[in-house]
Amino acid sequence: MAGSRFAWLMAITLSMAPLVGATSHAEDYPSRPVRIVVPFGAGGPADVAARLIGNVLQESMGQPFVVENRTGAGGVIGTQEVAKSPPDGYTLLMMSNTQTANESLVPAAQRKYELMRDLAPIAPVNYSDLVIVVHPSVQAKTLAEFIALAKSQPGKLNYASSGQGTPYHMAGELFKTMAGIDVVHVPYRNSGEARSGVIGGQVQMMIDAVPAMAPNIAEKQVRALATTGTWRSDVLPDVPTVIEAGVPGYEATIWLGLMAPAGTPKPVIDKLNAAVNAFVKKPEITKLWKEQGALPMSMTTEEFDKFLRGDIAKWAEVVKKFDKS
Repeated sequence: MAGSRFAWLMAITLSMAPLVGATSHAEDYPSRPVRIVVPFGAGGPADVAARLIGNVLQESMGQPFVVENRTGAGGVIGTQEVAKSPPDGYTLLMMSNTQTANESLVPAAQRKYELMRDLAPIAPVNYSDLVIVVHPSVQAKTLAEFIALAKSQPGKLNYASSGQGTPYHMAGELFKTMAGIDVVHVPYRNSGEARSGVIGGQVQMMIDAVPAMAPNIAEKQVRALATTGTWRSDVLPDVPTVIEAGVPGYEATIWLGLMAPAGTPKPVIDKLNAAVNAFVKKPEITKLWKEQGALPMSMTTEEFDKFLRGDIAKWAEVVKKFDKS
């Protein structure tokens, strides 16, 4: 009788051990510095957001959140590194819709990871509208006029982006598809070079982040034709949306989020999710982002998982319609 009771108590104790271990892990986390890997260059939206989040999380969690830029292969290099890292919560990925587009744009053998298999969603951060601009020499004052011009000269006009698979490139391909036009993609190494290309007149058009391009619009170095959100940008209130300008249903933004290696303990993921959601709801953060043309995003891990899968499917349909070479 005593032996069977001992065995019963041992069984209960062993069954509770994983739960106790996971809870303890979450309570102790983080106990050392955390890396946030940004697979894009310094100074871009992902880098700026990661550093801001890192500073706030360091204050709330008591450990440094150190940003590391690991660029290359359109965001693949940095994503690979995080996917292969230990699933302990000490290596995180600051990602964007570049990663969801890469799922169909970059062959799996080249990526060596699958986003929803090898990484775990934590939380989204924010999203920003983009703006379609043209060089002042382009004979189009409105988006409708630009579409008509492009249709009259198929394959003759071109547009710049910061590289294959970036949100700017994918927004351009989505616009081409929905507007029924043929303009040639000219990828640059980064947004700054692409911006210089359209300002200098080497390319006719570009889709860029509103905060980055707003000063050039104000200085009349480029002409704004439309913004890409579902309503007008607070930064460019006089510029119509693409939908208003005559392309029903068009929407393209750049959004940011955090992921961790698959297998990271759920309590750690949940703790990070709660911390990020608290961060994006801070009044000073929402005010800062609104001034820059960005809006916060807040989701549970399950909602973010569903959002990511939907975005992968959206861009897969776009990729099918253009030449990936």
